[in-house]
Amino acid sequence: MKKRVPKVFVAALAATLSLTPFALQAKAQDHDRGPDWDHGHDHFHGFVPGSIVLSGTVYTGNANTVVPGESLPFGCLNTGPVTSPNPATVNVPLLPPSTNTTAVTVTCGYASDNGEAPNLHDNHNVWNNANTDGNFGVSSPIVLWDLTRNGHELGALHVPSDEIVTSFSSKSELALNRSVDGRSLTFMGYRGGPGCPSLTLDPTTNILTQGTNVGPDSPTAANLLDVSASSTPGLCDPTNAAVASYAGAANPTAYYRSVAEVDAWGRISYTDGDAYSGDNSRAAMKAGNELYYSVGNDNNGNLSKKQMGTTTLGFNLSQSTGAELYVPGAAPLVPPSNNMISYFVFSGDKPGKDTNFRGMTIFDNTLYVAKGSGGNGINTVYQLGTPGVLPTTANAPTGGLVDEPETILPGFPNTSASTASPGGAYPFGIWFANPTTLYVCDEGDLVYTANQTINGQVNVADSGTLATAGLQKWVLTTPSGGSPTWVLEYVIQNGLNLGVPYSVPNYPAAIEPATGGCRNITGTVNRDGTATIYAITSTISLNGDNGADPNKLMVVTDRISDTQLSTGHFLDTFSTVRSAQAGEAFRGVAFAPEDHPW
Repeated sequence: MKKRVPKVFVAALAATLSLTPFALQAKAQDHDRGPDWDHGHDHFHGFVPGSIVLSGTVYTGNANTVVPGESLPFGCLNTGPVTSPNPATVNVPLLPPSTNTTAVTVTCGYASDNGEAPNLHDNHNVWNNANTDGNFGVSSPIVLWDLTRNGHELGALHVPSDEIVTSFSSKSELALNRSVDGRSLTFMGYRGGPGCPSLTLDPTTNILTQGTNVGPDSPTAANLLDVSASSTPGLCDPTNAAVASYAGAANPTAYYRSVAEVDAWGRISYTDGDAYSGDNSRAAMKAGNELYYSVGNDNNGNLSKKQMGTTTLGFNLSQSTGAELYVPGAAPLVPPSNNMISYFVFSGDKPGKDTNFRGMTIFDNTLYVAKGSGGNGINTVYQLGTPGVLPTTANAPTGGLVDEPETILPGFPNTSASTASPGGAYPFGIWFANPTTLYVCDEGDLVYTANQTINGQVNVADSGTLATAGLQKWVLTTPSGGSPTWVLEYVIQNGLNLGVPYSVPNYPAAIEPATGGCRNITGTVNRDGTATIYAITSTISLNGDNGADPNKLMVVTDRISDTQLSTGHFLDTFSTVRSAQAGEAFRGVAFAPEDHPW
């Protein structure tokens, strides 16, 4: 049985929220970055009730993490020069399982720069490698910063990187959600599992074949390459160029997309999963039914749209994406015998890509997800399942969870024109203030626009971002004689300084980031009828990858009943809570878990 914390101690912790900055500094947890800064929780004593928690990651690589000229991803097999290889061919079995196959090509990339983070001493930039390796990412440690509402640090939980890691610079990862009962936080990351079967390339025919042996367990550590594009242990894709996470691996490495649950004391438990093979796991939330709901994307392999629907591999992959149901502590379920929630494909799209979800929330026992990326499907906000009934295996339709209904919220974008177009919809984080008020963070299209001056300032955002990116306020209204419809009342942008580059200490001026919109959010309803919303910003830059920029945690207060932007000096104006340093990236935000009832 869990020990209860004395009320006196709770009161003392909560009191730190109102201390002066000097006193806060004295009482903060030990968070100096020493030799073992990302190993263990020895100096962390729990989250302060009433605080906010910020998730993020810190780049710990160096010049030797990547060697210019080497083939990437590690273990990818092609013939010919590294910089212009001859693609290998994989013969993938057709459906139903038979001896007939279809040919799929796999092309490797290479390293064009070393592993140094952008700095003021030379021109090296590890993120330049994203231009020559389409799978590029570097695994990095996870940090949960415990902050007062105005950004003073109370402590920092450095999650051991031999237990779970995230991927720098995958901007859509590491969302943070507080459980419905308020007792814990959840996020997703990568944990090494049994390696995939070996791959063999015939140099004469250039045909790549997959064996049947299972490799040793893959390492979980910082500074591995292309982990976010790896296969999962239960769904090894031979058409995926992301073969191994380190040079010299005996077998292709494989990584679970795992849910991490953190309690009020900083104790962490993990639930491994085989979903999202070949791509990012992004967010998870623990519902009132004690189950985890997650969102992400999959299929980094090279199957075409047609091949996805005609091969066994494609069928499995198209079942391992979108929204998934995880049972805490359960063994991983191998696709297609897993718990994917809803399955839909719009005409002409690639199966498994229409459910490229990023944001999620649970409100009134209903699951909502947001899609804001990719060239397939519709970028919009969806309801999955029946209103008021969270999907489970016990209440699923006859065909299983994949047959749960999916519904675009009425009034939200519902045409393909909303996908991957300047000025289109790019919804990310979603938060309900009440049943009729929904706040949606739009991250913008992140298109860098050079040689532009607006209001006397350099501005690198395009017209589409400047028009719709930021915190959108949607209100459910019922027109006379009509049906309830969500209406976009306004977009809160003041204080975000969209498109205006800002300086970061020890960061090259040539790649200064600008805010492009916002991503993950959380909020609280105040007694005076306002809502205070915390948001993680997106960025626009020339850094090589818009997810690698130092970004910001910002806060804004809005009057819930308003239908027009306020002209008051404190409402509808963002202010900065905390700015990422060079080599840091912020990802998610949530209110601290509490070990209640007291």
